[in-house]
Amino acid sequence: MSQEKIQFHSEEITYTLKQKEHIRKWIKASIREEGKMPSEISFIFCSDEYLLNINNQYLKHDTYTDIITFDNSEEEDLIAGDIFISIDRVIENAASFRISEKDEVHRVIIHGILHLLGYTDKGTEHKNLMTSKENYYLSLRTF
Repeated sequence: MSQEKIQFHSEEITYTLKQKEHIRKWIKASIREEGKMPSEISFIFCSDEYLLNINNQYLKHDTYTDIITFDNSEEEDLIAGDIFISIDRVIENAASFRISEKDEVHRVIIHGILHLLGYTDKGTEHKNLMTSKENYYLSLRTF
């Protein structure tokens, strides 16, 4: 059986995610609700420039983004991956959407998990489903 391991790191920035244990439990419950099991998942919080470099290097996109998800799953029912999140972008988006930075960080976290679960945000129908799933899982937070 694979080990459940959800880790949080920072690259080139100083960022401390609050309520890590609550977030881990929430992520695991969300994955299980989708009929899968969490395995090794790493969240890497970084700057716009750091994520832009990843976007250029691996995806050949020269644009800023709030998240890039790399799926490392090797077994069908086990979810594993690396999720890079630009805190610069999250802070800017939170201000634009007039929501708290905490809520925007959590939205982007669950967005990455949904990608690992096989959801996509390409096209209106898929994007609407993903947003609906984000809102649903955000509503399940008890912290």
